[in-house]
Amino acid sequence: MPQAKTKVLTAHVPITLAEKIDQMAERLDRSRGWVMKQALSAWVDQEEERSRLTREALADVDAGSVIDHQAVQAWAESLDNDKPLPVPR
Repeated sequence: MPQAKTKVLTAHVPITLAEKIDQMAERLDRSRGWVMKQALSAWVDQEEERSRLTREALADVDAGSVIDHQAVQAWAESLDNDKPLPVPR
């Protein structure tokens, strides 16, 4: 099976973070590099999702699909009442 191409990245991290990574690696019986790759992959996935959601929200704004701020504020303030307002749409 062909070896996947890789690239070495170097980062300076605080000692306490490095120690936590080492502890996790030992607990999981994995290498430090494996733990760091898992963490970095999860962060990249999270940032890609955040970017996708931001683009989607901006498209909604461009399309005029928004809820009036005052309506949301009135709804939020009504949540303390016995009969809160319906969710604005």
